[in-house]
Amino acid sequence: MARASKLGALIFAFLLVPLLAFAAEPGPRLLALAYHNVEDADPDQSFLGVTAERLIEQFSWLKANGYTPVTVDAIVAANAGGPPLPERAVLLAFDDGYESFYTRVLPILQAFDYPAVLALVGAWLEGEPTDRIGSPGRRRVVLGRGEGQVQFGDKRIARSQFLTWDEVRAIKASGLVEIASHSFDLHRGTVAGPQGLSEPDITTKSFNLATDLYETDNKQRSDINADLGRMARRILAETGTAPRVMVWPYGEHSGISIEVAAANGMPIALTLVDGSATVAKLSAVSRHLVAPDPPLGRFVQEIVQLDKVPPVRVVHVDLDYVYDPDPVQQARNLDLLIQRIYDMQIGVVFLQAFADPEGTGLAREVYFPNRVLPMRADLFDRVSWQLRTRARVQVYAWMPMLAYDFSGTTAAILAFDPATGKAGVDVKAYRRVSPFDAQARAKIMMLYEDLAAYSPFEGLLYHDDGVMSDFEDAGPAALAAYAKAGFPASIAAIRADPVLFKRWTRFKTDALIELTDSLTATVRHHRMPLLTARSIFAGPVLDPAAEAWFAQDLDRFLASYDYAAVMAMPQLENVPVADAEPWLAALVAAVARHPEGLKRTIFELQAVDWRKRGGTEDPRIPTAVLARQMRELTGAGALNFGYYPDDFVADHPDIRVLHRDFSLQSYPFLK
Repeated sequence: MARASKLGALIFAFLLVPLLAFAAEPGPRLLALAYHNVEDADPDQSFLGVTAERLIEQFSWLKANGYTPVTVDAIVAANAGGPPLPERAVLLAFDDGYESFYTRVLPILQAFDYPAVLALVGAWLEGEPTDRIGSPGRRRVVLGRGEGQVQFGDKRIARSQFLTWDEVRAIKASGLVEIASHSFDLHRGTVAGPQGLSEPDITTKSFNLATDLYETDNKQRSDINADLGRMARRILAETGTAPRVMVWPYGEHSGISIEVAAANGMPIALTLVDGSATVAKLSAVSRHLVAPDPPLGRFVQEIVQLDKVPPVRVVHVDLDYVYDPDPVQQARNLDLLIQRIYDMQIGVVFLQAFADPEGTGLAREVYFPNRVLPMRADLFDRVSWQLRTRARVQVYAWMPMLAYDFSGTTAAILAFDPATGKAGVDVKAYRRVSPFDAQARAKIMMLYEDLAAYSPFEGLLYHDDGVMSDFEDAGPAALAAYAKAGFPASIAAIRADPVLFKRWTRFKTDALIELTDSLTATVRHHRMPLLTARSIFAGPVLDPAAEAWFAQDLDRFLASYDYAAVMAMPQLENVPVADAEPWLAALVAAVARHPEGLKRTIFELQAVDWRKRGGTEDPRIPTAVLARQMRELTGAGALNFGYYPDDFVADHPDIRVLHRDFSLQSYPFLK
């Protein structure tokens, strides 16, 4: 089967769409720089190279501007409460173990008296080619030191481009260089699914094309442990010192890999998450990737703007539009989507991970392997990977919180009926399982865990089904939770007391946030870094009293998630057409009254008027109207916005019309 994406595309994607940490971790800051090959004649951009001349130029600028390269010892001491780092501390790290480190980089480090970290890949030093791209189970052939070629991404290159252990020992003897692990043989791809995509091995469950089976959790962890342990032992045997720093291949890592690295003596780990780092969190040190061979002006601009978070331009993509039982047509749909998102030049896609072809919001099937619901197609991984590597966007997995059909095996959210005093399902609302039901929570947790285990993505979007009205939840599990928290075992009694009612409202708001906190922690075990966003209706933003009707509160959302995704949808709220733009301006003003509100809020417009679906009128909102609404948002001070849904098959909205008001190419910060 042809592989639709090569791992080399991932490296290229990192250059254009850096993984951004939204909020800086607390504590003293550290600038960590990631370098690769240093090639004087022709810095091969596929190797992320820089020339020696430019490296000297960059080091000179750092020195002239008060930056001080520091050792790992100094960072560890600062982390332990010892002497603080200099104000402009820098960690210099060189990945992959190129021979040029010995011939070019080391003399430059010695001239400046700068310490650095050198990350080695054992298979590239020792000439041991991979056997997991291509035919699974192929017999491994070990090359002699300095002989032949090694597998580098999706190509084979001369082993002589990498260091030998003799050179590594000479480098260590300089006293300037900390030797780190870059894995023994995990700096490569593995088959990620039935389509044969190649994705980073360290965070991917390998798929066997012959048996149509994924590797187990235990096998994945065992393989990582065996590899990291092997490399740690090799470094100790060859240099006399065990590594304490792990540098993640391609920057990809997870909670699992962090645990395994620490267990193998490497509690310090370097990532490719862009932004400054902190000595308070050494298990995932952010680094800025210096490549390819940037002129000094661009290098300086990148350093100065390192912690600036660009605005968000987001499109919701329904996988139901991509899916087709005919694999040929499905491939055409995917190509159409990728090209369209690439042409938009935006930064984020909220990608639906559940099937909802009828538009009810109820998840009966999903698009990833799992232990809970039927899988409509193994599609999320394929689309997410290609959006990341071909369209160069960050992907948020878009999942319901509670709207699942578990075939009656779990308790549903029930609404209290004051007329009868009984509880039942509100047929006008989302069908949802109760967040207080242990079995429902366990099933939701498994779904999120399986999504993360089988698919790559940078964020989570929690769907708008995470609501409870002022009559919900009235089921037995909910009543038991209320009683445990000190409430009467009667919804009528709670509603009759204004003080109790207000406390009950906040209890439910916090209970839903606690559910997402648990889900986020589960996903981070497999996917890091991970940003979070949660949909919030406009009502609670415009009127704080509306929290009682939704169990949603903007301040709590801003404190709990990286982004609050406000449903800025005038038609959904039955706002008259003439009042739509003033309503949007009022919504932006309401958000602006909250600390960091505009910075942490995404305004989501609607591209379809769902009130017209099934009627004679075209439900699609004209592109010109969307563009005008985007201009209104921008003029009112909104930084982040997007729309739902995108119909890439019918080319709605028309991206040629929308481009000026929506594309990041038109945003001054990025020029």
